[in-house]
Amino acid sequence: MNLEYNNQLLGYRRPDGKVGVRNHVLILPTITCATQAAKQITELVQGTVSFIHQHGCAQVGEDYDQTFRTYVGMGLNPNVYGVVVLGLGCETHQARSVAGEIAKSGKPVEVVSIQDNGGTLMTIAQGAKVAAKMVQDASAQRREPFDFSELIIGTECGGSDACSGLSANPAVGVVSDLVVEAGGTAILAETTELIGAEHLLAKRAVNDQVAKRVYEVIEQMENRAILMGVDIRTGNPSPGNIEGGLSSLEEKSLGASNKSGTTPLKELINYAEPPSQKGLVWMDTPGHDIEQLTGMVAGGAQVVLFTSGRGTPTGSPIAPVIKISTNTAMFENMSDNMDLNAGTIIEGEETIGEVGQRIFEEIKEVSSGKLTKSEILKQHDFGIWRIGPTF
Repeated sequence: MNLEYNNQLLGYRRPDGKVGVRNHVLILPTITCATQAAKQITELVQGTVSFIHQHGCAQVGEDYDQTFRTYVGMGLNPNVYGVVVLGLGCETHQARSVAGEIAKSGKPVEVVSIQDNGGTLMTIAQGAKVAAKMVQDASAQRREPFDFSELIIGTECGGSDACSGLSANPAVGVVSDLVVEAGGTAILAETTELIGAEHLLAKRAVNDQVAKRVYEVIEQMENRAILMGVDIRTGNPSPGNIEGGLSSLEEKSLGASNKSGTTPLKELINYAEPPSQKGLVWMDTPGHDIEQLTGMVAGGAQVVLFTSGRGTPTGSPIAPVIKISTNTAMFENMSDNMDLNAGTIIEGEETIGEVGQRIFEEIKEVSSGKLTKSEILKQHDFGIWRIGPTF
């Protein structure tokens, strides 16, 4: 493949050597009880971001580990300058434990506890004071050049239609190949929506161990559905997909797998786990848009490409999400939310390669500071994939 681009981007270098495309101060609530206080702090202090969630207590085993890994990963994401970890004080996921892991990166990290500060009002005041200082320090940092070899992009599709596998998804596949060839990393996710296409990805695995892992995660995802009395392979759980013209989950999977491009599959990682290798990586996530988006961002993705045939406002509090329409009618109908239109492929106005190159150029612009629609509208979605009961 001929690389026809200047791969220089502009980002913020972190103490651990990684580069962010944004410079957020994150107010990270480790327990649902602290999310409202975190929200109040973000309203007081410009330059901070946070998220609402229902997690952080009465979790055990692998479910506890996964939630902890997600919290830490959000703080470690290169798009975050510093973190105020906000806890209640008696929760399972202790704020100090989360902060301790994030601090290993060299980032500024502070812990604020509601119980230690004597209640909500004093906590908001203390949290705002700490956050304001971090924001001021962050504002003094300047962007510097970096290239695609230091970039991790996440890819996902939601609300598919009959055009998804023909336009936006294969165009994102072109981008995936370009990023990988430039030395960067592309994350493929949505294990649920790769059921039926697993054999295609297993053939591209770099070794037998990775190929075996492909079939294992597919089987595990199917077994979870079977335990609930659902045959997910022959069904279609989304009314939107049906209305969009898809007949089965396997049909959606064949289109969704096009986002992976053509390069070898280097590894298969757990939810919210950072890639250990550059190249094409599969993260084991559910098909739920927000949960998979959160997992990829917690795994280190600085930018996410999100294709849709139905339209969505989905965004992240930390990473810019570039929304790509599969058809022109939806792009025009949901222009508030969609960033790019790949429907021109269906209309014969552009080739898949040309749209892929256009998306690639948009990544360069967004990575160097251009805001996406979801960022402008403050669409700060967050959700963790729960894999165990609450006790």
